[in-house]
Amino acid sequence: MSQVENPSPANSDAGETVSVASYLKSNVREYGLLIALIAVMIFFQVVTNGILMKPLNLTNLILQNSYIVIMAIGMLLIIVAGHIDLSVGSVMGFIGALAAVMIVNYEINYVVTIIVCLIVGTAIGALQGFWVAYYKIPAFIVTLAGMLSFRGLTLALLNGQSIGPFPTGFQKLSSGFIPDLFGVGRPHMLTVVLGIVLSVFLIYSAWKDRKERAKFGNLEEPFAFFVLKNLLIVFAINYLSYVMAGYRGYPNVLIVIAVLVAAYGFLTSSSTVGRRIYALGGNVKAAKLSGVNTERLTFLTFANMGLLAAFAGMVFAARLNTATPKAGYGYELDVIAAVFIGGASTTGGVGTVTGAIIGAFLMGVMNNGMSILSIGIDWQQVIKGVVLLAAVIFDVYNKKKAG
Repeated sequence: MSQVENPSPANSDAGETVSVASYLKSNVREYGLLIALIAVMIFFQVVTNGILMKPLNLTNLILQNSYIVIMAIGMLLIIVAGHIDLSVGSVMGFIGALAAVMIVNYEINYVVTIIVCLIVGTAIGALQGFWVAYYKIPAFIVTLAGMLSFRGLTLALLNGQSIGPFPTGFQKLSSGFIPDLFGVGRPHMLTVVLGIVLSVFLIYSAWKDRKERAKFGNLEEPFAFFVLKNLLIVFAINYLSYVMAGYRGYPNVLIVIAVLVAAYGFLTSSSTVGRRIYALGGNVKAAKLSGVNTERLTFLTFANMGLLAAFAGMVFAARLNTATPKAGYGYELDVIAAVFIGGASTTGGVGTVTGAIIGAFLMGVMNNGMSILSIGIDWQQVIKGVVLLAAVIFDVYNKKKAG
């Protein structure tokens, strides 16, 4: 009998009736947030009389939060490394303005514009990271200066006016949808098929990971919990795929987000660079003594943030079909809130890509649901502030309890 079928007594599935509760308790940060997202979605689905999960609204929910999700992935690495970036909203607005000037005013090809804008965004992040990494200037100060500077540069670049519209090809960054290769119309069969394929891939990956953990005696998750969790994931993916297939299928930007989540999920959990970023945030002195080039790592995390902020800026501009002087205003707060609500620690060294994505969509669902219920923007801000504070208090409480 293999090791998977006959694990050690300490990790045996035979004791799962006892261990499920303790496993959930020890992983409350990870699973508590997912349960909260599901509960919030069910709540708003009920109180909005089913509007929340209608195909058109679900698509709008994804498009409205796509740029927050993209920047939250980059912000996660910044926060895990023990820093903060207050400039992302302003950089996002500046890059959107730059794209508009290049495409509309100077009639430069949108593909060339996208490449140039990504390079400029990366350079902006690298410049800020240079001062933080090599001159030890606090990231709060450097990025606060960046926030003010790029907000002003956006106004100057646009001359205080909105610029648009964009060509159709550029608009598809945000408003485009994957084609239905089966050509049957509605439901969008390619979306349904992709949901099934993704489900099979996730089940295979989860089972493979479980076998690896069992092989090395690192299997803690009870089998019953493993089965239930994956059944719920498969149901959620295919239900959402079916709902979205009733409109126009998956938006292009959702596919891009999925690729980013997979890439950065691998980076943070299965790569040497990812482990070093967590070590950097956990204890910078210990990381340096272990041979980690902390300066270069910090520099790269900020450059990466600039790259993703640039991409988010173009997605935002493409969705509005215009660049505005107010673009990105205050978005840095939503991005930072999404990461902290997603389980990242205020002191660094803790956080996951999945958590940041869930945190971003939790904020998005709350915004969308409250808007449907006609709750004023004033109370929306109050509620989001309370949720953020509760997430940080929860983090601090767990640390004290563990200590």
